[in-house]
Amino acid sequence: MNAAAAADVRQHILDTAMPILLGKGFSAVGLNEILAAAGVPKGSFYHYFGSKEAFGEALLNAYFAEYAERLDDLLVRQPGTAAERLLCYCEHWRTTQCADDPVGKCLAVKLGAEVSDLSEAMRAALRLGTDTAISRIAACIEEGRADGSLANVNDAATAAVTLYELWLGATLLEKIRRDRKPLDAAMATTRILLNLPPGN
Repeated sequence: MNAAAAADVRQHILDTAMPILLGKGFSAVGLNEILAAAGVPKGSFYHYFGSKEAFGEALLNAYFAEYAERLDDLLVRQPGTAAERLLCYCEHWRTTQCADDPVGKCLAVKLGAEVSDLSEAMRAALRLGTDTAISRIAACIEEGRADGSLANVNDAATAAVTLYELWLGATLLEKIRRDRKPLDAAMATTRILLNLPPGN
């Protein structure tokens, strides 16, 4: 098998595994289940990944690379002021995390607590991915300070960390309580933190 074909199979395994792990978590899913769903022989798994831990690290890296693209779509490429784009991102977060479909759910919330104590490599991948997301939010807030739409936010970096922590926590509470009230509260708090008028 040539390098391009091997990369395609590797990506296919990751793509297949993503919704399974979003639904069940990391430890509860065996390699057999993933490989059966992907239609890949078990013996070939270690050709693509050195271990389940290496697979988990690759999965997180792939997730956050895709998430960064989604962030750019919402925070950079979307029309409107920086404040409008940031609120659009928050609304997207609220909508996807309230949905029943595991696709689109936050992998950092699903796996964060579970794998950070299991694997230093996976914890580092989570740290890098979440730091990247925060930096993109901070850049949007900084743009809002420049365009006037977020002129009352004094420190973009601190605001970005606070917002990301707020939404991660709200998403975890939504999972625990099985209702959207924590995410609705996060949206209201976001507007307060950004000194924006209340929404509808």
